[in-house]
Amino acid sequence: MVRKTSDVTPLPRSATAPRRRVFVRELVLDAFIGVYDDEQGVAQPVRIDLDLDVVEPADPTGDRLEDVVCYNRLTQAIKAIIAEGHIKLVETLAERIAEVAMKHPMVLAATVRVEKPRAIAEAAAAGVEIERRKY
Repeated sequence: MVRKTSDVTPLPRSATAPRRRVFVRELVLDAFIGVYDDEQGVAQPVRIDLDLDVVEPADPTGDRLEDVVCYNRLTQAIKAIIAEGHIKLVETLAERIAEVAMKHPMVLAATVRVEKPRAIAEAAAAGVEIERRKY
């Protein structure tokens, strides 16, 4: 298939180009997650924060969805990861989310936090935060 020039998304600018932050805060989803017997076969809430360091597109005011890192697409990807089935560790979920985010050519770094609000009765939440960088 031959692609027209107008169909090609411009390559992101260099890593020294201006940057922006793209984020999703306090995304709460039900997930089958955990290693303990009482966590098997039972969905429980997880709270996810995703913070990305992103190179701005060549035309930062171009107003085109295809020129940016779309937080809606990221959210749908996170939902798809959770829909794949039971995950034992919050660390594993965080790594999978980071992997998806880091595949985008404009993403330079990702910070992913996954919390289980019901993990420890005396705590607001327990979980993990990871950072991944391309540079």
